[in-house]
Amino acid sequence: WSSGLFLFMNDHQLNILTSKSRADKAINSLKGILLGINIDFDVNQQEVKELKSWANNHKDMINRNPFKEFMAIIDFATSGNKAPSKEEIMDLHWLWQKYENSSFYYNALTADMQTLQGICHGILADGIIKEKEVINFNKWLDKNQHLNSYYPYDEIRSLILSILADHKVEEDEILMLKAYFNQFVQIQNPSMAAQLEQEISSVNISALCTSNPQVEFPGNTF
Repeated sequence: WSSGLFLFMNDHQLNILTSKSRADKAINSLKGILLGINIDFDVNQQEVKELKSWANNHKDMINRNPFKEFMAIIDFATSGNKAPSKEEIMDLHWLWQKYENSSFYYNALTADMQTLQGICHGILADGIIKEKEVINFNKWLDKNQHLNSYYPYDEIRSLILSILADHKVEEDEILMLKAYFNQFVQIQNPSMAAQLEQEISSVNISALCTSNPQVEFPGNTF
């Protein structure tokens, strides 16, 4: 019955019905993007462009709180294509934390997975992945091991652990990471997206698997 109801709705009615879920998903994504672009404590012009793209893609929510505040801070922080200051980044962090406490549409697990995807987006935003970003991302993964049996956390953690196993980050490992992130991150900047596609065109990630698989044989031990 509910599926049939959706068929008779126009876009405006559907947007109203799904506004809460879309808003919460967008905020969780923004939280991750902010963590990702600032994970090396340095925000550059390409990352600013991607942050602006996020804001432009969510203009339809401008009349819904807290989007008015988010958009105002982002517009001010990125005016003239300048990189946001640490204070402005902290303002955005404070705002989503305030909103997060009153957000109940998604359970904590789903919200964390949406944040994870946002972090990958933020890291990939400028097309460059630094060793410092990999190391700091691993710290976030360590703090969120409750996601261990869920995709893509399990595979991302496996990949990061393999990269850091020899205590150095090689160029081919960075390419592998870019290729993996690019599977579920949609870069909004067309030139950056094209550049990434060209860089990773020869990278094969089909053999990637989790570092701690959940193996169960009912009635037996393993």
